[in-house]
Amino acid sequence: MKLVLATKNSGKVVEFRRLLEELGARNLDVFGLDAFPEIGDIEETGTTFEENSLLKARTICNLTGLPALADDSGICVDALGGAPGLYSARYSGQGDAANNAKLLDALKEVPDADRTAYFICVAAFVRPDGFEHIEEGRFHGKIAYEVVGSGGFGYDPLFVPDGLNCTSAELSAAEKDAISHRGKAMRAIAPYIIG
Repeated sequence: MKLVLATKNSGKVVEFRRLLEELGARNLDVFGLDAFPEIGDIEETGTTFEENSLLKARTICNLTGLPALADDSGICVDALGGAPGLYSARYSGQGDAANNAKLLDALKEVPDADRTAYFICVAAFVRPDGFEHIEEGRFHGKIAYEVVGSGGFGYDPLFVPDGLNCTSAELSAAEKDAISHRGKAMRAIAPYIIG
């Protein structure tokens, strides 16, 4: 079976492939959108993570004729009223390092006790026969005062998971997958993909 991941983010593609394989999808050919250069960016016009995830999965399924898996994910910071939320990937408009810098700047006066946050991942699986399924995972923690660690991507170097004294960028891939928002969503949705 072939499965298209509705993302051009190479970090997500690697993470999804690894998670699916660990969950038993060994006879699955997984492709990112880099395998379909004719497909341009998909405008995320939804107002929720669920809407954006379904929009991307449906669009890619329709364009490729293949089953598609999409996720919409982000980080929600309590002291910022849930921001950057839906706009996590484009928070600064200039990529991961600038996003992290902007978040640190927004929290510079916020004390440790109020730096709580969570990552959310809403995964949507859509097949050409019309089958659709959605799952959600959350990863709770707080925002550090500086970037630490070189693993992961996005806000991982700023995110300290609950119960740990390191950022998620300091965890091994296996450690992160076991507790992350994406790992939780993937474990929940994998049975619907693998069959």
